[in-house]
Amino acid sequence: MFIMDAHCDTLMDVVEGRRRLADKDRGGQLDLPRMMEAGVSAQIFAIYVSKEYLPGGGARRALQFVDAFYREIEDNSDKLIFATTGSDVDKAREEGKIAAFLSIEGGEALDGRIELLRIFYRLGVRLMTLTWSLRNELADGAFEGRTGGGLTRFGVDVVEEMDRLGMVVDVSHLSEAGFWDVMKVSKRPIVASHSNSKELCSHPRNLTDDQVKAIAKKGGFIGVNFAGYFLGEGRRSLSGVIDHIDHLCTVVGPEHVGLGSDFDGLPFEQLPDELKDVSGLPKIAEGLAARGYSEQAIQGIMGENLLRVVRSVIG
Repeated sequence: MFIMDAHCDTLMDVVEGRRRLADKDRGGQLDLPRMMEAGVSAQIFAIYVSKEYLPGGGARRALQFVDAFYREIEDNSDKLIFATTGSDVDKAREEGKIAAFLSIEGGEALDGRIELLRIFYRLGVRLMTLTWSLRNELADGAFEGRTGGGLTRFGVDVVEEMDRLGMVVDVSHLSEAGFWDVMKVSKRPIVASHSNSKELCSHPRNLTDDQVKAIAKKGGFIGVNFAGYFLGEGRRSLSGVIDHIDHLCTVVGPEHVGLGSDFDGLPFEQLPDELKDVSGLPKIAEGLAARGYSEQAIQGIMGENLLRVVRSVIG
């Protein structure tokens, strides 16, 4: 089965020197040995710039992540392929390797400069989350809802340039006003790489049914997050993850839903017992089958839906 996950924060450990991707017994929730064990075919790795580097140091910090990513690709060339197109995923599948995509989590990495977006694209970044919950030069984040602020003029320019370049716009962490601005500005399918249903858990990071429908109308994708914060009371379990998948599928069909684990961006206590690390991913397919999902629907949710959007936007 093809498994593709839309978001992990594992590069934070690599940049800080805590471990490498090939290390299995150095902590963390995702690494190469456990990805191979789970049968993961493709993974999107996020660049996250924390607040101590802001303002002014976003791009420099992001470039440290890019360098760490390149080193991991070079040192694990027998298992990883640096993916910038859908055809790279095909190549990885043929060679029995994992396709590794690079994303930016938060437009703070641009330091307010559109040319840095183009530079990051040339370095291989193919997806960007516009904000990380707070306000930046592009837009208000999900925790800034009180202001009612959406995309700035610079944010509009960035979304339009991402469309032109062929970069996937990611609306996870974005304010609701910013979300609807993106719907108006972007002409391509967009993703919410790691967000859940607000109908099941009323958290600012989650999506209303209307937002879910708007993503699907554009041909986009929602990756379900495994964090207890976003699953809701009594749902920090494999069954709770599938509840969110189930609800999203009920709203828009299974073609627009998939995995957005947020591995290594969460404390272990926030993860379901059955999904404490990447090796648990096949249990989601088993749980979906137990709820009567067809093989075709399961294959889509486990990875093919995300790959379809990637192919549509970046080629």
